[in-house]
Amino acid sequence: MRIGLKKKKTTSGAASKLLAMAKKLSSKPTILFIFVSFMLFCAFLPVFAPLPSFSSHHSHRNTVNRKFEIANDRFWKDGEPFQIIGGDVHYFRVHPEYWEDRLLKAKALGLNTIQTYVPWNLHEPAPGKLVFEGFANIEAFLNLCHKHGLLVMIRPGPYICGEWDWGGFPGWFYSMNPTPKPRSSDPTYLQLVERWWGNLLPKFVPLLYENGGPIIMVQIENEYGSYGDDKEYLHHLITLARGHLGHDVILYTTDGGTRETLEKGTIRGDTIFSAVDFGTGEDPWPIFKLQKEFNAPGKSPPLSAEFYTGWLTHWGEKNAQTDADFTAAALEKILQKNGSAVLYMAHGGTNFGFYNGANTGVDEADYKPDLTSYDYDAPIRESGDVDNSKFNAIRRVIARYSSVPLPSIPSNNEKARYGPIHLQREAFVFDMFDFTNSTNVFKSETPMSMEYVGQLFGFVLYVTEYKAKRGGRILFIPKLHDRAQVFISCPSEESGARPTYIGTIERWLNNKVTLPDIKCHSKINLFILVENMGRVNYGSFIFDRKGILSSVYLDKEQVKGWKMFPIPLHNLNEMSTYNPITQVAYSAFSGISSFRKKLIYKNGNTSKEPAFYSGHFLIDKSSQVKDTFISFNNWGKGIVFVNDFNIGRYWPVK
Repeated sequence: MRIGLKKKKTTSGAASKLLAMAKKLSSKPTILFIFVSFMLFCAFLPVFAPLPSFSSHHSHRNTVNRKFEIANDRFWKDGEPFQIIGGDVHYFRVHPEYWEDRLLKAKALGLNTIQTYVPWNLHEPAPGKLVFEGFANIEAFLNLCHKHGLLVMIRPGPYICGEWDWGGFPGWFYSMNPTPKPRSSDPTYLQLVERWWGNLLPKFVPLLYENGGPIIMVQIENEYGSYGDDKEYLHHLITLARGHLGHDVILYTTDGGTRETLEKGTIRGDTIFSAVDFGTGEDPWPIFKLQKEFNAPGKSPPLSAEFYTGWLTHWGEKNAQTDADFTAAALEKILQKNGSAVLYMAHGGTNFGFYNGANTGVDEADYKPDLTSYDYDAPIRESGDVDNSKFNAIRRVIARYSSVPLPSIPSNNEKARYGPIHLQREAFVFDMFDFTNSTNVFKSETPMSMEYVGQLFGFVLYVTEYKAKRGGRILFIPKLHDRAQVFISCPSEESGARPTYIGTIERWLNNKVTLPDIKCHSKINLFILVENMGRVNYGSFIFDRKGILSSVYLDKEQVKGWKMFPIPLHNLNEMSTYNPITQVAYSAFSGISSFRKKLIYKNGNTSKEPAFYSGHFLIDKSSQVKDTFISFNNWGKGIVFVNDFNIGRYWPVK
């Protein structure tokens, strides 16, 4: 089933398919809720169940004769030499329903250790609001690792990078005055870190290996040598970690395998263990030799804490791929000489919600946001599938060096096709606001950032007015983060003054838009809908506020008198509460239709005006609930919610 629009050329990409996680459901409608920039086509819809409940209780045990340590340039577990053969699996990129599935597949790959980041912004989405349930139930994830005999290397930041929004830092930093300076000895920042780690690190104490748990190592910062050189800052983090975790657990840093990054990013000697990371194309042993210079004598077991099985992908790029046999052969070069390695990634997963990060090139305008997919060309695919050449090649290598026989390989999860779903437009975005008498509006002579108006993710609508000019006018925004759709309307027209789409401004193009000459008996309304495409997570340009960050110009004349309207679309792991922006999409199925009918502008099915669409379908039996995909072929750009769960962005034409 298709909704009429001319077919657009699409490019392939991991964002065109997102795996949906299925769980037991009743026979209630499943709702697909879509906020789009352009008109859409058909879809195959996934089903999400409520998150399972986990018990996070873990008794603190002072278990004797359990010890993980470093001596004679080897890792030792309970007095026996131990080779770390690990892999990254990020709990926040996998639906909790599938944590166990992914861990069992990691174990079947031959891994004995799981490494994971801890994103601060997921766990503290607002100042003082701590979340450790659902996707953020890290204790449950760690207990599952322990249940299946997997050790854990944990990376609590406070900075994680990880292609995650702002490297894990909370966006509300930007609403503070003064604004903290992350990754530094700035007192305001350190106070926030102390408060955050004061809530987080005590949760790890009963899970430390010497206390009977799975955690063998805890990372301090992440690749700091690629960013700064503040040893006082690193020492402060070490002291803070030791104060919460004690002196037995191994603390480590990870930096690129160069002298410069190691000099800046770690501390020589036995204060902390210095690990390295590098790609499959590099000779590991000269790097491990360099690593030894930064560790105390006998305290430098060769460890690649990030051995890259693939690579990240930005919007508009082809999916990153690395050869399976080449990757496996590079891993064997490490393992055959008793080196240790952690696969980055063993399983990539998905950047659900608005949490994808971004990178930059030569300057901050050279902006490259990451895909919703974080497949990473990892051996365990985004869907959880393991019947691929990379999984098999890596497993064959690990089997030759594993101290125990490898488990049998679990089968792929079953998938089902539920067919096309009719989508109904519920409301245009602009109909959600009373532009003349709104209480949810911020007013200022110049535009304000998204963070300043309390909208950390998603969209903000900027509204002003201007005088018409014969021949049209040129709109220019010197500093836009990140993508804006421009509309105009004439409020004096009898037609109802529907906003007309004029064009799109993108940060990476820094382009201008020509506003056409239209006849209007009053000033013309200017609407600029700005999308936060993900904060930069790596490099020198990570200070990345969102929205319109400069004055706006028409023909080099500054435009003043702005209204800012936040659009509160909830993010990953946020509990949905009533708000008129999203509630309209569900009103068609609740019997309350008068409000919806009032908002709908009936003008056929084609429009470039942003709108909300919804559709639903029924699954009669729990046995029919399977994994599935949403097809975004020939769609425009937008966000998908399924059963009130924010899957993330799609943009197949980019």
